[in-house]
Amino acid sequence: MTAEDLHKLLVSEFGESKITGSNFIAKDPWIEVAATAIVDVARFLKHDERTQFDHLNDLTGVDYFEPDAKKAAKFNHQPHVEVVYHLTSYALRHRITIKVKVPRWKDEATKTIPEVPSVTSIWAIANWHERECYDLVGVNFTDHPNLKRILCPEDWEGHPLRKDYDMPLEYHGVRGK
Repeated sequence: MTAEDLHKLLVSEFGESKITGSNFIAKDPWIEVAATAIVDVARFLKHDERTQFDHLNDLTGVDYFEPDAKKAAKFNHQPHVEVVYHLTSYALRHRITIKVKVPRWKDEATKTIPEVPSVTSIWAIANWHERECYDLVGVNFTDHPNLKRILCPEDWEGHPLRKDYDMPLEYHGVRGK
């Protein structure tokens, strides 16, 4: 099944309000899904006989933000965070990239991190991937069974892969930089 075929299938099943974008000419063609629909779409992608995406290769987060004002003027995107899911069907020998786009902050004033529903109920390996994305990029995966830091210490402040992250000069008496 091609990315275009999969996109048509998902739009027919879920509608354009939930399947919000696509890019078929990218090296890894992708389909964008609304955050509120990711669990339903993931369940469909795994269990439908036409798709059978039985494997979540990885899940990661990308911060689309340009902190430099000069470069930001040329930046072609509104600042946002994307959660990227790479899926494979071993049975049908096809793969696809699914993206969920959310604002950088759920609440800009308090710098509350954005929320995306967890897909751990669909693919168990998402447990580790979502924890890493939470820890490093700052995405809160709602309904995750154990969402806590996985690489940084529990008392670490901020999310190191955010483009506007400032590395601390000191952590528990140990100098950095």
